[in-house]
Amino acid sequence: MADSAGARNLVRVTAEPVSRQERKQRTRQALLDAALSLLAERTLAGLSLREVAKRAGLVPTAFYRHFASMDDLGVALVEESMRTLRRMLRAARSDPTTYADIIRSSVLTLYEHVRANEDHFRFLTRERYAGSGAVRRAISVELRLFSSELAVDLARFDYLREWTTEDLRMMADLIVTAMFETVLELVEARPHDAANDAEIVRTAEKRLRLIVLAVPNWRSRP
Repeated sequence: MADSAGARNLVRVTAEPVSRQERKQRTRQALLDAALSLLAERTLAGLSLREVAKRAGLVPTAFYRHFASMDDLGVALVEESMRTLRRMLRAARSDPTTYADIIRSSVLTLYEHVRANEDHFRFLTRERYAGSGAVRRAISVELRLFSSELAVDLARFDYLREWTTEDLRMMADLIVTAMFETVLELVEARPHDAANDAEIVRTAEKRLRLIVLAVPNWRSRP
């Protein structure tokens, strides 16, 4: 009897209490995960908050403690998807030596992240043009941030130091557009196999190389 009581006391002492904030974050994430699983075959417009709450194991009123609307949840999904990718690609560009190195590491990082998070990127590619105004704007904002960060990194190359901000941004936009096209190809690829994926990666690298071929001959003008 004493041993049993001692074991219960040990559990109480060693178990880490979950704070209110942690519980709130877990519930919010459960709603995001539930929505993402339901969005595998349809758009956000075709999804109701009741379905999301039910899939997350919550009552519908609990939804409003975390999101003001389905659009608000959609924006959160966009931010969750894109910010992680931006962080990973920033790390891939952290030690620039040549364009070839950056292109290879960035494409491989993109490929691995998309394949590990296909539901997120299927949602992004579908909602970019077919989503609500709020979600489309969120995707546009994230892509602009992506381009801005890339333009800053491009300016670190000696042969691009004389380029104007506008030209650097234009080049970054071209690269981001090409990479988003690769995302679309990956999520729509049929079948998912090593040979098909290798061809998509090869095409992605070639597409980016074609963009940077113009660099030595371009003269940025104010």
